[in-house]
Amino acid sequence: MNARRIFPVLALALVAGCGYNTIQTYDEQVNQAGAQIKVQLQRRADLIPNLVATVKGYAKQEDTIFITVANARAKLAGAVQSGDLAQMAQANAGLTAPLGRLLAIAENYPQLKSNENFRSLQDELEGTENRIAVARQDYNQAVNQYNAYIRRFPAVLTAKIIGKGPREYFDLQSAGAATPPKVDFSH
Repeated sequence: MNARRIFPVLALALVAGCGYNTIQTYDEQVNQAGAQIKVQLQRRADLIPNLVATVKGYAKQEDTIFITVANARAKLAGAVQSGDLAQMAQANAGLTAPLGRLLAIAENYPQLKSNENFRSLQDELEGTENRIAVARQDYNQAVNQYNAYIRRFPAVLTAKIIGKGPREYFDLQSAGAATPPKVDFSH
């Protein structure tokens, strides 16, 4: 009779200590951090048409760069919609070089540097680049916490039972992707 009373208590203790709830919490933290990356990349993609329109007014002969930036922006927007982090990282890296060339056009147009809209967009873009870096760091930290947890006992058993595996980090696609486009026009 005592064994019948002890078994449910032991079963409850095992279930409570299995880590299921913690796995779910960490998994949601990874999802939330991934969503923040999507938000910031979408913000970057949304700022670009305004920047292009502002620069276009001053640099009419620079059509090639506008087309390149538009194509790279479209790829980023598509990647954000897909939700695939590897695709988002690749599209983000693909936008960095053309965006840098777009911003470099301002060097040839001093009146553009003093344009209030351009300066405002430049500041917003710089802030967004910083937000992307922070979101990427927060995501990778959440993935690290989640991955480390599901590899420890007894959570490893629970993770296997419920089909939870390690999550991928948001990695840079190229060495140059670590550096946001240069937006300093002070010289």
